[in-house]
Amino acid sequence: MSGARILLVEDEEINRVLVRTILRRSTEPDLRAAHLLEAANLGEAREYLARDTVDVMLVDVQLPDGSGLALVEEMTAAQPSAERPRIIALTGDVSSSRREEAMAAGCDAFLDKPYTAGELRDLVSKHLSR
Repeated sequence: MSGARILLVEDEEINRVLVRTILRRSTEPDLRAAHLLEAANLGEAREYLARDTVDVMLVDVQLPDGSGLALVEEMTAAQPSAERPRIIALTGDVSSSRREEAMAAGCDAFLDKPYTAGELRDLVSKHLSR
C-alpha cells in the first residue's frame, strides 16, 4: 500500500491543510507515505482524474462549482466498482437524507464535519486496505 494515491476534493484551504496534517502525522507508515493530491473544485478534480489513478477520494459534498456527488456519480458510472477508487464523502450537512444521497451516488463511506483525526485516519486506512 506504500505510495497509495489519495485525492482530496475540498474547497476550503483550512480543511485541506487539516487533512494533509492528519495524514502526515499519522503513526501508520502507509498513510504518511501516501501521495496526497489536492483539488479545490470539481474542475481540478476532473483534471487529476483524467491523468492519474487514485486509490481513495475524499470528496466534499458542497463545492463552489457544483456538487461533489455529481463527481461521484460520474466515477461510479464510468468504472466498475472493483476498478474505481474508494470514495469517502465529507460534509457539514449531517442529515440522514444527505448521508443516503451520498451512498446512493456511489460513496463507500461518509464522514461528518467536524471529524477527529482518528476518524479520518481510520476511515482512509480501512479503504486503502481494500
